[in-house]
Amino acid sequence: MSTLYRATGDQLDASTLYALLRLRVDVFVVEQESPYPDLDGRDLDPVTRHLWFAEADGAPLSYLRLLIEPDGATIRVGRVVTRADVRGKGLSRELMREALTDIGDAPSVLDAQTTVTGFYASFGYRITGPEFLDGGVPHVQMSRP
Repeated sequence: MSTLYRATGDQLDASTLYALLRLRVDVFVVEQESPYPDLDGRDLDPVTRHLWFAEADGAPLSYLRLLIEPDGATIRVGRVVTRADVRGKGLSRELMREALTDIGDAPSVLDAQTTVTGFYASFGYRITGPEFLDGGVPHVQMSRP
């Protein structure tokens, strides 16, 4: 059984932050062989919102974060990730539903790996820019008005 958690950057304790960062590194850096600077200084920001599903022992299964863009009005969805052994169970889809509830009517953007643009399109996101490489992985910018 998994539980949904929400926290702002200043509410995360060290062990939770470590577990969330570990999940991101395990998938994006190790599994996808995409070395990139994951530690961007925004995780502990008090306006950054973290959403994740975790097992009863606290081990994160699926995660995303919401950032406020420099314009102050647009929300960036980022670091959407699910542990390999629990993929296909709908956790990322449920996290996105929860994120969109938090976002409300605000415009939002994300950089999607090109292999999952259909997933984000199912939530109303549309491709808004050309393909680019991020950590060697093809991405496109997508937005939702």
